[in-house]
Amino acid sequence: MKKNLLLGDEALALGALHAGLSGVYAYPGTPSTEITEFIQTNALARERGVHSDWSANEKTAMETALGASYSGKRALVCMKHVGMNVCADAFVNSAMTGANGGLVVTACDDPSMHSSQNEQDSRFYAEFAMMPCFEPASQQETYTMIQAAYDFSEKHRIPVLMRLTTRMAHSRAVVEVGEPREQNEIHFPENPRQWVLLPANARVRNEQLIKDYATFEQESETMGFNRYIDGKDHSVGVIACGIAYNYLMEQYPDGCPFPVLKVQQYPLPTAMIRRMASECQRIIVMEEGQPLVEKRLVGLLPTPVQVSGRLDGTLPRTGELTPDCVRAAMGLPQLPTKAASQVTVPRPPALCQGCGHRDFYTALNNVIHTYPTARVFSDIGCYTLGWLAPFHAFHTCVEMGSSFTMALGAAISGVHPSVAVIGDSTFTHSGMTGLLDAVNAKAQVTLCISDNLTTGMTGGQDSAGTGRLESICKGIGVEPEHVRVIVPLPKNYEEMERVIREEIEYKGVSVIIARRECIQTLKRHAAAAAKKGVK
Repeated sequence: MKKNLLLGDEALALGALHAGLSGVYAYPGTPSTEITEFIQTNALARERGVHSDWSANEKTAMETALGASYSGKRALVCMKHVGMNVCADAFVNSAMTGANGGLVVTACDDPSMHSSQNEQDSRFYAEFAMMPCFEPASQQETYTMIQAAYDFSEKHRIPVLMRLTTRMAHSRAVVEVGEPREQNEIHFPENPRQWVLLPANARVRNEQLIKDYATFEQESETMGFNRYIDGKDHSVGVIACGIAYNYLMEQYPDGCPFPVLKVQQYPLPTAMIRRMASECQRIIVMEEGQPLVEKRLVGLLPTPVQVSGRLDGTLPRTGELTPDCVRAAMGLPQLPTKAASQVTVPRPPALCQGCGHRDFYTALNNVIHTYPTARVFSDIGCYTLGWLAPFHAFHTCVEMGSSFTMALGAAISGVHPSVAVIGDSTFTHSGMTGLLDAVNAKAQVTLCISDNLTTGMTGGQDSAGTGRLESICKGIGVEPEHVRVIVPLPKNYEEMERVIREEIEYKGVSVIIARRECIQTLKRHAAAAAKKGVK
């Protein structure tokens, strides 16, 4: 066995490669991005020709991976938790089609919202779809568990959801790794009928899936990932899910005196939970995200027992679990901590100096502020920082692609001017359909694409529409003369403001593309070119 120092994301990626992976399909999103990036730079992946190009969005990633699974290949889908909303149609229906080659969907949840707009818990999607879910407690288990997930997927002909959270994804540990297995050969499903979800086929498949779900529950009792560790003191029992198990055991270096149920595989191990309820006076549930397990205990327990966790305030209702809050939940005295430095000045995120978004927002504000009823609808990306001082450049930001459609809804309602701002990567992710709606509605709306030629917020990944934005907009139906390109630089403010005002006054759909390369990728490209020149 070799030892590597790996992020949780990297342990998952390497485990997938060693499981015989043939393709990863993903859209970048923190904290999941490093999974795909690791595979893109891995020597074994290059040697084997493992697909690792970025997908246009999470839905296309899920569907492409499903096609690979149909072909008998092992496929991996990666996204952050809100990406599960984008791929939900394909994800839920993939439980109905089942899998042929092993198919693992990785969702990286972000409790405490370090870089996200909500704290949603992806385990609900697995339960909703009647799909098994794996949740490792360490980097080593992440590496081992994803290989088991592929075997499970092929054994039961079902996709598997793999859930990480931010601390697991972005912390490092030493991982012992083994040798890679070979990739699958192409082979097609034994029961092709279930891949055609006409009602007559789907009803049959639905009955089978319900039966299989009972089998998945039995497997959660026997596979070994869920473990019941007895203790001498039965006044309290602890159900610790995923990384919560680590936080719990940190408090008891000599072993926890209470019974502990370590949960890493769903559906929940009902027999183990009922054992704990029969032996313990109180159960504390520790889980990252929402109180999914805590709520489920009400229907699982045959006898009344006090259940504590996030719902009753034993643990915080929101945010990440921490060793400190776990320690408090167990009634242990808090450890002394150092006070935060009185010298440290908070540094909130801000648009980079020299960023083209800054110059675009400056020009846009100069025009918009002359219209008392103007409203600007923005989107998800690094340009979202334009809401902060000194720009305060827009009024809404909800989810990927919402800028165009919210601006359209406001325009249809009579708001003028109604302006949208979206990034180039977000436009091809989920903005194009909103543009089509605007064209069909013949609305008076101005849609701005702030094109920095990359996916800037997540580290500079390739953008699907680079070099094609004008042709896409024209192809969707925007009049060619109202697809305008500006270069956001201080010297161009007068021209930029003129173009923005002209398109706001146009009684139809107009698109303004503000194009200047991201300052960070520009630096990297320049450094790479200089290094190449030296060689």
